[in-house]
Amino acid sequence: MVDEDAGWLGIDLGTQSVRVLLVTADGQVLGSGSAPLTGRRDGVRHEQDPLRWWAALCTASRAALGSAPPGLRVGGLAVCGTSGTVLLTDGSGRPLSPALMYDDGRAEAEAARVRQAGLAVQDTWALPKALWLLGEYGGGSLRLTHQPDLIVTRLTGRPPPADSSHALKTGYDLDGDRWPEAALAGLGVPDGLLPDVVHPGTRLGEVSAAAADATGIPAGTPVFAGMTDGCAAQIASGALRPGSWNSVLGTTLVLKGAARDPVRDPAGVVYNHRAPDGTWLPGGASSVGAGALSARFPDADPAGMDARAAAYEPSRAVAYPLVSPGERFPFRAPEATGLILGDPAEDADLWAALLQGVGFAERLCLDYLHHLGAPLDGPLTFTGGGARSPYWNQLRADILGRPARVPEQTEPALGMAALAAYGASGAGALADMAERMVRVRTVVAPRPGRTAVFAEPYARLVDALRDRGWLPAPVAAHAHSRLSRDTSAS
Repeated sequence: MVDEDAGWLGIDLGTQSVRVLLVTADGQVLGSGSAPLTGRRDGVRHEQDPLRWWAALCTASRAALGSAPPGLRVGGLAVCGTSGTVLLTDGSGRPLSPALMYDDGRAEAEAARVRQAGLAVQDTWALPKALWLLGEYGGGSLRLTHQPDLIVTRLTGRPPPADSSHALKTGYDLDGDRWPEAALAGLGVPDGLLPDVVHPGTRLGEVSAAAADATGIPAGTPVFAGMTDGCAAQIASGALRPGSWNSVLGTTLVLKGAARDPVRDPAGVVYNHRAPDGTWLPGGASSVGAGALSARFPDADPAGMDARAAAYEPSRAVAYPLVSPGERFPFRAPEATGLILGDPAEDADLWAALLQGVGFAERLCLDYLHHLGAPLDGPLTFTGGGARSPYWNQLRADILGRPARVPEQTEPALGMAALAAYGASGAGALADMAERMVRVRTVVAPRPGRTAVFAEPYARLVDALRDRGWLPAPVAAHAHSRLSRDTSAS
């Protein structure tokens, strides 16, 4: 049974900040904190200094705990990170390389080698980046470390096993619950490089006295294995029953669903995480998202621009808003670049095109999932930073032609708080715990007739992606076939 009187900490290592929530077992947020992160981009390369994650956590955790009721016991914590972000450390967990971020595309050649070895990976996945890092920093005692593992090392005082969720993009076989040792040996992965793996929710240790001094988190607080940020947001949405889906709109767009069986994708675009209770969490991560807005309009007032964008439905332009080269979902195209068809009338029209372009990408993701036979008949939930915009939520519901739930709290950190409570309870289903903590703020229904308004620009974008050779023709045809259908429950 979960401790009803305790608070639960969720830690989210995002792209632009570290966020921490302190939550009760029934979903009341007692405290929150955040601290910014910066990175370095150079073409397909995207790095961060891993030491800054710890410094940001120390700031964010003290802010979250600063408003806690006196004497509140922290029952546990869990940490999520960006999927596929890795670095090399020594045996004690000290960084030996920069962190290659989730969308870093420098390991294209290594990814081709991995696929030749029979492992289905994308160019930005962690295993190809591990091979690239070995080539640059090889020698001596090395350990491949996922983003949350570095923070857990600092919290507990020793390097932990990785959770199976973060290990997925490093090549971990979730069906067999093991590393594919023969294939990895053939690729030259040395013994000892990859960590042991445990299921999410497994107890990893306790917060040390030194970490307590730095973070304000009480010494002895249990630390539980987390999941990726996309899975964390899915837990925070409560979308864990088969057929349910969560769309996480942050810097990028991630769709995660729940299914009784894995969704098989020969192209390797959709992959399957595994929940602690053994059910499957299929989904994929696109490279489009709210990052396109900050890239084009770094000093904009989002609410003000949203209000002006409402005059352009649809926009005079059609956008596929990639910030950097390469797309991963709903198609795999390392050579893909952002595109804008047509000429926006003004800045507000371009803003509208970017908002709508993300919605079109989201619709294409759902069309692709339907093409693969994924169950889509459950509720859809919007989370992530983009879900803070009421206008964008309504626009996305209109484009998708289906209602969407928006929880009161849309942060992946809430999912980690729920996972920590689940790990501490030792019983029940994760879905039950998540539904206790998730409070739905509103349900956004598509406005009558608005979905049809966006059908033509969506079809134009689908054709443009197909004509460039990025989107497979059968997928484009399937998207066209669903244009005039009621897709609200599929």
